[in-house]
Amino acid sequence: MNRPGFLPKSLPSRRRILQTAALATLSTALLPSTRAGARTPAFDYPLAEWVPASPSNYTVSDRPRNHPIDFVIIHVAQATYANTLRIFQNREKNVSAHYVVRSADGNVAQIVRERDTAWHAGNWDYNTRSIGIEHEGWVDKPAYFTDRMYEGSARLTAAICTKYGIPKDRSHILAHYEVPGSDHTDPGPHWDWTRYIKLVNSA
Repeated sequence: MNRPGFLPKSLPSRRRILQTAALATLSTALLPSTRAGARTPAFDYPLAEWVPASPSNYTVSDRPRNHPIDFVIIHVAQATYANTLRIFQNREKNVSAHYVVRSADGNVAQIVRERDTAWHAGNWDYNTRSIGIEHEGWVDKPAYFTDRMYEGSARLTAAICTKYGIPKDRSHILAHYEVPGSDHTDPGPHWDWTRYIKLVNSA
């Protein structure tokens, strides 16, 4: 800072000022985007964005080294996409999934790293051995199960099955209600399993 009444020996030229401004603009353009709505790439699935859960809502693990990954578990959130993300980011909720799929466009958000154990199945053994995928919507509102949701979710499930050698069938791609001890009903009677498994196998 200059002292009052003190002038520097020489002022920068107009050309120097313009050059400095141009370099600052270029440097900003090269930095990762932080604009509202900009996507942060996910860790495990290139088509997803990273929207991390609170660390209070999952268990740090080293899968598949410490636990095999044998299942994909399909959930319906009973909430909107935005509210589902907020729930997983709320440290008081004690719940999470690895991914959330949006109804309107099939957009995928990754919430928990695949190597870590999300708290989604209601059964600790199945938590440790599965990837959980939540879907925006309600079990009794089939309008949420759009073509784009099915397609986006099926691509994700196919990629997970390929990565971990999980068979792409109904013995390994489970509904939440099929987890032993579960008291949930999702994804419910309107989820089209025949269509979904065909999409997974053709993805």
